[in-house]
Amino acid sequence: MVHAYVLVKTSAGKSSGVLESIGAVEPVTTAHVVAGNYDVIAEVDAPEVYDVLRAVSSDLQSLDGVLDTKTYLAMD
Repeated sequence: MVHAYVLVKTSAGKSSGVLESIGAVEPVTTAHVVAGNYDVIAEVDAPEVYDVLRAVSSDLQSLDGVLDTKTYLAMD
């Protein structure tokens, strides 16, 4: 199992709507609006690294209001 944290930058005023949309993406286990350089942090649990890549590049980045993402794989 691969555990990843995905930081998401959104358009101004879109954080809440993006949060709801992110929650509907299947490998996302939890997501939170946060303060800082990014607006939402999502946790993803997937069987393989490829599944994380697919979820981020195909699903999360295509959501309306998403401007940028950074993905960090947990090493523990």
